[in-house]
Amino acid sequence: MASGSGRAGSYGFSRGRASGFAGSLFGSVALGPVCPSVCPPGGIHQVTVNKNLLAPLNVELDPEIQKVRTQEREQIKALNNKFASFIDKVRFLEQQNQVLETKWHLLQQLDLNNCRKNLEPIYEGYISNLRKQLETQTGDRVRLDSELRSMQDLVEDYKKRYEVEINRRTAAENEFVVLKKDVDAAYMNKVELQAKVDSLTDEIKFFKCLYEGEIAQMQSHISDMSVILSMDNNRDLDLDSIIDEVRAQYEDIALKSKAEAEALYHTKIQELQVTAGRHGDDLKLTKAEISELNRLIQRVRSEIGNVRKQCSNLETAIADAEQRGDCALPDARAKLDELEAALLQAKEELARLLREYQELLSTKLALDVEIATYRKLLEGEECRMSGEHPSSVSISVISNTGAGPGGAGFSVGFGASSSYSFKPTAVDVKTKGSCGSEFKDPLPKSPGGSSAARKASR
Repeated sequence: MASGSGRAGSYGFSRGRASGFAGSLFGSVALGPVCPSVCPPGGIHQVTVNKNLLAPLNVELDPEIQKVRTQEREQIKALNNKFASFIDKVRFLEQQNQVLETKWHLLQQLDLNNCRKNLEPIYEGYISNLRKQLETQTGDRVRLDSELRSMQDLVEDYKKRYEVEINRRTAAENEFVVLKKDVDAAYMNKVELQAKVDSLTDEIKFFKCLYEGEIAQMQSHISDMSVILSMDNNRDLDLDSIIDEVRAQYEDIALKSKAEAEALYHTKIQELQVTAGRHGDDLKLTKAEISELNRLIQRVRSEIGNVRKQCSNLETAIADAEQRGDCALPDARAKLDELEAALLQAKEELARLLREYQELLSTKLALDVEIATYRKLLEGEECRMSGEHPSSVSISVISNTGAGPGGAGFSVGFGASSSYSFKPTAVDVKTKGSCGSEFKDPLPKSPGGSSAARKASR
């Protein structure tokens, strides 16, 4: 039995007899209408003859057979065009196959584990370098802390010495003030004594004048009483000697007071000068020590500032190193995660490429089988046209490529009727040399979507 599409009619051969046209190949042969007869009951039936059986048979050929052959030629041309397009598609798929094989080899040559292993020593070296730097900075920090403590102790010592010198200077200044007060008191005493000497000198002059006046007055009285006095000369008083004696006494007292005051003044002056010289030397030494201590304090302060700057720089460097280490570790982890994600994506891409490769292999095998089928069908058609009967050929293809975007089966069958059919399922195609074609789909699609079974027998 033959079935086809794209033609007006169909025909088939079975045991050398044609059937299936709109009109039979040799015309139509039928019995004519039977003449009615009445058979008497219990008697012999009447025999009648159909005269149409005596008419000659119509052996004219069906005029539509030329149309059918023309349609068959057109179908063969279309199939040849499809065959050429399939060949181009096969070439394109072979090129894609080569590209995929090249990608596959490249992906196999990629060794991501080695890349990861090669990156780990770099990260470990960088981390060890950072740790060494941190240890060095820690040692420097300890050393600088010890130096800072020693410098602070030295500064405290100098501060104590400075305070002691300041106290000594204050005591010396206080003593100088006290000595200056004593000198001022001695000078005031000298001034008072000089004033007393001046007053005593004036008083002596006054008494001298007074005594002189009294003496003159007494002499005038004495001159009046010269007779009497002359008579009593032994009882006359020697006022000049008394005055001279008093004057001498007062002068001795004044000289002694003046000498004592001058001696005391010179003694005090000398003592003050010696004390002032001694304290001046001490003051100079104290000033020199104070200036030296000031310079030392300035130098120590500058050194402390430098040490503090170094400490701050070291702390900043340690913080920067820790921050860089903290930033480097997440960066390394992120890069490691990216590499693992890239590896996983490459594996997924490899799996996808393998699936596409399997699909392309299945498609290629299906196309090879279809090409072989077309070749055998064309040979069968040539045999049919030449009247030869080649040996029977049976081609069975079972394909299951899953429900993926490229999974599809096919079914092609050709016989003497040049019929063509294409189905996207697994098929069994048989072509027999008796110029008959049979199309059937005996196997359903397998439930497994990732495996494929193909069978080709000749």
